[in-house]
Amino acid sequence: MKAAVLTVSQVNFFLKSLIEGDGRLSHITVCGEISNFTDHYRSGHLYFSLKDEKSVLKAVMFASAACRLKFRPQDGMKVIVRGRVSVYEPTGQYQMYVEDMQPEGIGALSLAFEQLKERLAAEGLFGQEHKKTIPAYPEKIGVITSPTGAAVRDILQITARRWPLAQIVLAPVLVQGSQAPRQIVAALREMDRQRACDVIILGRGGGSMEDLWAFNDESVARAVYACSLPVVSAVGHETDFTICDFVADLRAPTPSAAAELCTPDWREELAQVRSYHRYFQQEAKGLVEYLRQSLDLLVQDSPWGQPAGFLAGHRAEVQGLELRLEQAFRRRVAEEQKRLAVLSGALDALSPLKVLSRGYAVVQGQDGTLLKQAKAVQPGERVQIRLAEGCLSAEILDRRE
Repeated sequence: MKAAVLTVSQVNFFLKSLIEGDGRLSHITVCGEISNFTDHYRSGHLYFSLKDEKSVLKAVMFASAACRLKFRPQDGMKVIVRGRVSVYEPTGQYQMYVEDMQPEGIGALSLAFEQLKERLAAEGLFGQEHKKTIPAYPEKIGVITSPTGAAVRDILQITARRWPLAQIVLAPVLVQGSQAPRQIVAALREMDRQRACDVIILGRGGGSMEDLWAFNDESVARAVYACSLPVVSAVGHETDFTICDFVADLRAPTPSAAAELCTPDWREELAQVRSYHRYFQQEAKGLVEYLRQSLDLLVQDSPWGQPAGFLAGHRAEVQGLELRLEQAFRRRVAEEQKRLAVLSGALDALSPLKVLSRGYAVVQGQDGTLLKQAKAVQPGERVQIRLAEGCLSAEILDRRE
């Protein structure tokens, strides 16, 4: 019986059917070293080989799977891949179609972090020569963070306590998830474009490496670097480090610490003003005394000796000058005291305790949060009422919004 003559396409199709029909090859995991790596930037497909000491396996990772990678594959890197084996009919070549890839021995996020850190450092984005100075007395502080997180509450409370003269400009954004980097970049650029503040605090509370990953995004890092306003990075806890920490003009270990680093303490500033006042007052008195003694010496050492007529003719003039000098000094001291009183009164008027002393009160819920709306509590709940002197516990009987 004469054997059937097959076409090349039929042979390749038959081999593909055999391989794809074997369930053992439809879901396999392979460990190997990457070689001949090719990244098609336009299509997004990755072509490479996996090899060990004895063999080589061709592999391809299509863009739909490659876009999920957190790190950049490269030649010589040992990886663990998951996918299926099939035949590419046009060339008759069997290869592995990779659906997932992880670096061997190190997490994908950790590797991506180190790769991006090394690349940006080589470009000079971390250089000290690019760091901008944080203003000593900011009038407006920009805050880019989640509007519902603990970070924004800590920043508001600390700023109000330390430097109530500052205005907070909040840009609410997502701080984790796929949409977070885009929102953070847009907020940075808009604040910079409008010159909306004197310094920007960019951050969020603590979390896992995956939670903080938005602040390791390359687009966010480059937006921080390009911002003409000084940026303070305050992401996570003291032990957490992100790419933003290295690019920013200043790293704060926590959002609370960022608020303290960006604001002076008004009590310390007032004490410093009073110290300067005492110093200049003493210096002025010393100068007057020095001039008085110098004048006495000049009179005593006068070439005219001590003739009664000469002294009588100039004593009244000297006394008049001395009196005018003392009067001028007292006027200057009185003016400075008035100025100090005005400044002290302005600072005192901004104190939260001053507001309470005028008959206002602060109401806190059972969990200690400040109550600003009647709908935040229910009848029967207990609240704490803080007055200028002392606190009261109360139970809500009725609520009117």
